[in-house]
Amino acid sequence: MTNFSSPVELSAVDLASLLCARVCHDLVSPVSALGTALDVLDDDDAADMRDEALELIRTSAGQASAKLEFARLAYGAGTSAPGQVPTSELKRLVDGMFKNAKAKIIWRVSAASLSKPASRILLNLVLLGVEAAPRGGEITVEAASESRLRVLAQGDRARLLPIVANSLEGIEPENGFDGRSIQPYYTGLIARDLGGRAEARGNGESIELIALTRVDAANELHAKVV
Repeated sequence: MTNFSSPVELSAVDLASLLCARVCHDLVSPVSALGTALDVLDDDDAADMRDEALELIRTSAGQASAKLEFARLAYGAGTSAPGQVPTSELKRLVDGMFKNAKAKIIWRVSAASLSKPASRILLNLVLLGVEAAPRGGEITVEAASESRLRVLAQGDRARLLPIVANSLEGIEPENGFDGRSIQPYYTGLIARDLGGRAEARGNGESIELIALTRVDAANELHAKVV
């Protein structure tokens, strides 16, 4: 049964600092790889590794750029322009972010566009889905409208960590939020701001992540789960 405790409210400063920690964590790997490749290029004794270093620079720069583009909308304003975000743009961000992921992304989004808040929710649900299937599998992304967003992660040893499910519902971990748990918390926070809720459910090797962004839809989800 899902825990329906009242969601905790973080201060704006705490939320911002933890999200910044998450972004930094995601960028450490490609940026560090760039530094390593540049060290090789600067080493006269490693001339035979120049081609490998240049390829590492290209790969790492591409990864860093994709992660920054994804984070710009998933955690931030995305663009200064108001209005809707084309779902074709969301797919581009997802494809770039998870180009090298072991899981295959199956895009079944029929909505032509989503509001910025709903776009943020969907991108974050995809991220949670990919993290739930670290050994590979299929991540199915669905959104017929922004009132119901769904990501289904299926794969070998797909798992739903309790800290993720609880944070998504606004339940603070025993030792407080950190750079990992703040991301699902933020996802659920946006859904609650839209009058709905977000939840994650696990069943064997299948993990379902759902966000409903209307009060009546949230009540419907509550009834199904209880």
